Amino acid sequence: MNRLLPSLIIIGLYFSSIAQANLVDTVSMVKPSVVGIGIYTPTGRQKNQLFGTGFVIGDGRYIVTNNHVIDKELDDNLLQKLAVFTGKGPAAKVRLAKLIATDEEHDLAILKIEGRPLPALTLATSNFLSEGSSIAFTGFPIGAVLGLYPVTHRGIIAAVTPTIIPVDDSRQISIAMLKRLRDPYLVYQLDATAYPGNSGSAMYDVKTGEVVGIINKVFVQESKETVISKPSGITYAIPVKYLHVLLKKHNINS
Repeated sequence: MNRLLPSLIIIGLYFSSIAQANLVDTVSMVKPSVVGIGIYTPTGRQKNQLFGTGFVIGDGRYIVTNNHVIDKELDDNLLQKLAVFTGKGPAAKVRLAKLIATDEEHDLAILKIEGRPLPALTLATSNFLSEGSSIAFTGFPIGAVLGLYPVTHRGIIAAVTPTIIPVDDSRQISIAMLKRLRDPYLVYQLDATAYPGNSGSAMYDVKTGEVVGIINKVFVQESKETVISKPSGITYAIPVKYLHVLLKKHNINS
């Protein structure tokens, strides 16, 4: 038995190095399609405000993010517009965007930008990945403070779980939870930590780079963790199957 131990360690290190190499290649492929989502105020002292992350799909002009990321009231007097931020750090550029479609139930939104198309990601066609599958996501955690520098986190799908949980006392039911009670659906629970600003990030298969979900830092947590006095820090993601439905409804090719 002891003779096998060194061999098992070597095999483990070998497969770990292969997995790491796959992730390096995948991240390199994904990053050009990751964008910041926010507001552009041409007349303001602070022209660019970053609220979350998005990613490019389709013909390179469609951007997917969370609905709560773009659910901001624009000030017409300040000429505010929805904006997509591309590039990195000080070299970031602003692309004005229009809201094309929303799905409030699944907290999804699709924007469209004008001009030159951006590199697009491929959406997975499977309904759900299996628990234990390796995933990663790239976005702008705490982007309003740290700026437009993409950060990648990796982990596994820890569970496929409903958006609501039973409660013992009706006083624990929030408004968000009541909405979800009418039509609960399954989401991914991740063994990886997302931060404010990661909302809207593409969650992708480590091996292929195909998008399998959309990171959601706020929307799911509001209903699922109502009984917890302080947020758990658990990260959730909306399965890509719901994005496919929204795209089909609005005749958008993915």
